[in-house]
Amino acid sequence: MASLTIERLLGGPKVLGHPIHTEMDIYELGKEGISKKALMDLSKNINLSIRSMSNILHTSERTLQRKKDIDLLNGSISEHIIQIAEVYSHGNAVFDTMEDFQTWVHTSNKAFEGKEPIELLSSRYGAQMVLDELGRIEHGVFS
Repeated sequence: MASLTIERLLGGPKVLGHPIHTEMDIYELGKEGISKKALMDLSKNINLSIRSMSNILHTSERTLQRKKDIDLLNGSISEHIIQIAEVYSHGNAVFDTMEDFQTWVHTSNKAFEGKEPIELLSSRYGAQMVLDELGRIEHGVFS
């Protein structure tokens, strides 16, 4: 299976306006802002409703619904969206399939004091904790 890169999860170069080749491209994308269309593609690709995404991003579902597909989200929300895409991209790589990663992300985890990893994605610090745990799993170090 082809890897699910951040770029693919966010709808590809056509939706993003340009391809992602480097970390600097990701930085610039966050600074410019992610389009609503990219958020909608991410939501579809990771099988999360727009309601769930709005809760994770701490914005109202109605605010997202009012935006046009080409409207850009602010930098803070855009960076949060990119980090969520990074978590899902890395999780897919570690677990080999999105289905297996989805099972893991929706299962309570001792490393997170019994919380489901999906719960931690509502903060960028929590998302980093999930990325760190994925790194440990990838290298066979279970906590």
